[in-house]
Amino acid sequence: MNELMTKSLAQIVNSNHRAANVFEKYHLDFCCKGKRTLEQACQESDLEATAILSELQVAEQMNSLKTPVHYENFSLSQLADYITTTHHDYVKKEMPAIAGYLQKVAAKHGDRHPEMLKVFGIFMSVKEEMDRHMQAEELVLFPRIKETEAQQSAGSQMAINNTYLLDPISIMEQEHDHAGTALAEIRQLTGNYNPPADACTTYRLSLAALEAFELDLHQHVHLENNILFPKALKLFGAPDQCSLN
Repeated sequence: MNELMTKSLAQIVNSNHRAANVFEKYHLDFCCKGKRTLEQACQESDLEATAILSELQVAEQMNSLKTPVHYENFSLSQLADYITTTHHDYVKKEMPAIAGYLQKVAAKHGDRHPEMLKVFGIFMSVKEEMDRHMQAEELVLFPRIKETEAQQSAGSQMAINNTYLLDPISIMEQEHDHAGTALAEIRQLTGNYNPPADACTTYRLSLAALEAFELDLHQHVHLENNILFPKALKLFGAPDQCSLN
C-alpha cells in the first residue's frame, strides 16, 4: 500500500472512486490539485499518512471484494435486512456525493458537453425517486414481509387480502424499471461512462461513480425482484401470475 504515496491523488481516485470519500474526509483536493502525490498532499496539509493509507486500503477492499453469498437461502427477514444495510445504505451514501460531482461537472463542462446537463437532470430525478422508494420499502413493504414470515412461522392465519403485499410489490417493481431505464439512458449519454479527453478528475470520478451505482442497482433489484418478492408472495399464498417477474 505504501506505493500509493508516490501516486497522484487523481491517479488514486481514477483507479478506485471510493478513495474520493477518504480524500474529502481529510480535505485533500483531488481535482484542482490532483497532480500532487499523496505524500506531497499529506506534507502540505500536515496530515499523518498512516491513517489515510489504512482507510484507502479499506476502500480498495470494498471495491474488489467479491464473496459468494447464497441469498436464496436467507430468510425473508434476513434478506430484507441485508438489502437495507448493504444496498440502501450504499445508495443513501453515494447519491448525494454523485449529485455533487455532477453539479460541478455540469456547471464547468456543460457548455462543451451538454449531455452532462441531461445526465445531471436525470440523476436528480432518480435520486428523488430512490429516496421515496427506499423509505416506502423500509417503512411499509419490508415490515409487511417480515410480519408475513413471522405469522407463517407461528402457524397463524393472516386475516388480510393478498393486496397487502401484492400492491406495494407491484409499485416497487415499476419503480425499479423506471430507475433502471434512467440509468441506462445515462450510460448511453456518456458512451458507457467513458470520459472525454478533456475531462477533469471530478468528471472522471462522476462517471466511475455512476457506473458503480448502476452495477449496484442491478444487484439490488435482482435481490428484490427475483428473490425477495417472489418468495414473499409464495409464502403469503398469492398466485404466481400476480407477480410481475
